[in-house]
Amino acid sequence: MQLLLFAAHSGGSGSLIEAFSKNPTFMVLNLICSAVVLTIVVERFIHQVTRYRVNSKEFFSQIRKLVNAGNIDRAIRLCEAEDYPVLQLVRAGLTHSNKGEDEIDAALSEKLSELKPEAEKRVGALWSLANIATLIGLLGTVSGLIQTFNAIAAPGLSQADKQAMLSNGIAEAMYNTALGLGIAVFCMITHILLHTRVKAIQHDLESIMERTFNLLTLKQQR
Repeated sequence: MQLLLFAAHSGGSGSLIEAFSKNPTFMVLNLICSAVVLTIVVERFIHQVTRYRVNSKEFFSQIRKLVNAGNIDRAIRLCEAEDYPVLQLVRAGLTHSNKGEDEIDAALSEKLSELKPEAEKRVGALWSLANIATLIGLLGTVSGLIQTFNAIAAPGLSQADKQAMLSNGIAEAMYNTALGLGIAVFCMITHILLHTRVKAIQHDLESIMERTFNLLTLKQQR
């Protein structure tokens, strides 16, 4: 705190641009980290919006009508119309509808095990990137503090030079801290939002699997 007060009255600018120009290493690393984070967030958001936009209840209602009417082939063609995960899962069951319960269950379970990891791909990396950004910011903070203490102890420098070095060192430390924590907070918030959506998607796929299995096995028993 005393260092901050001293820097505030020292006449040094301590601006972000000046702190970046003096030692950009850790800020650049965190900017690269932030670019990776934004890429993952945008890609996963687009993936969730485009690949899981099928209304599973309405779609399954159409499949149920076709299956109950004995139009299995037409139901399969309906599933082949698009390449959405929900349609892939139902199609896996329909293509084994003339086999026993164990075969149907195995086909649905195998397809579900392929689809679930796709939904959560790269989302978990956001949590790791949050920790990485925090640590990079901490390294930048330590670097700035080292520069600050070197300015205080440096012999042969004028008071004005020491004040400028002190101000820039503290600015570097604070900006690195703020940048690292800002990226980490963004990672955590987006991780929560995307992960919540992933759980809802996986739950929907599991529900579709159970309903498909029940539909096909009950049809065989009639």
